[in-house]
Amino acid sequence: MTDISLAVIGGTGVYKLADLQDVDTREIDTVYGKPSGPVRIGMLLGQRVAFLARHGEGHSVPPHLVNYRANLAALKQIGAARVLALNTVGGIGNDFGPRVLACPDQLIDYTWGRVSTIWEGAADGGHGGDALHIDFGDPYTTLLRHKIIAAARVTGVSLVGHGCYGATQGPRLETKAEIARMKRDGCDLVGMTGMPEAALARELGLDYACLAIVANWAAGCGTGEEITMAEVLANVQAASNGLPELVAELARG
Repeated sequence: MTDISLAVIGGTGVYKLADLQDVDTREIDTVYGKPSGPVRIGMLLGQRVAFLARHGEGHSVPPHLVNYRANLAALKQIGAARVLALNTVGGIGNDFGPRVLACPDQLIDYTWGRVSTIWEGAADGGHGGDALHIDFGDPYTTLLRHKIIAAARVTGVSLVGHGCYGATQGPRLETKAEIARMKRDGCDLVGMTGMPEAALARELGLDYACLAIVANWAAGCGTGEEITMAEVLANVQAASNGLPELVAELARG
């Protein structure tokens, strides 16, 4: 076990944690298999932080094949109790345009076919007995969300402190009709990795919250131009400029 104040999971375009120094690399095995890549533990502006790239450091793992259980179990094994999930998303609601950072408070799951629980009877890695019926009315840890919002305020990072994240299957982007349905459902953001990650974190007893990085307007919500990977990565880079300070401030709390 290692004393880790905070673990960060990076999404598309965030394959390393900027300004992380004195890095100790851990290759970890879990009862659920291997995570997407190594866990990097280091000092970020004076705070000890762990980082894991959700899609692998070369973006080799698509969203529907991420071993979410192994990723979270690996972070728990190194001693992390809090997880900040960075999710690259599309914007649906008017307040969620490209380069916006948002800390959503709600979630709708449109994914299918993914391993969505750690409970598998005798083969579940130590959670035998009664099935885990977690309370998931508030899918993100409220106190951690409040601390993210406070850290953004202290560091001067502009942040929308609410929103509903809609998790789709991917890896393709959504149709205009699908996004229109999601908007009617109340979604402000659309991404491909929010679930089952959030629910698994709850089952594993980890405090978990999402910091969504809006990379583009979702289909039918912006100018109507084709979404390109170059645009996505440029917007993620621009929106991430204040992340080291925000993450370090969050790690202090």
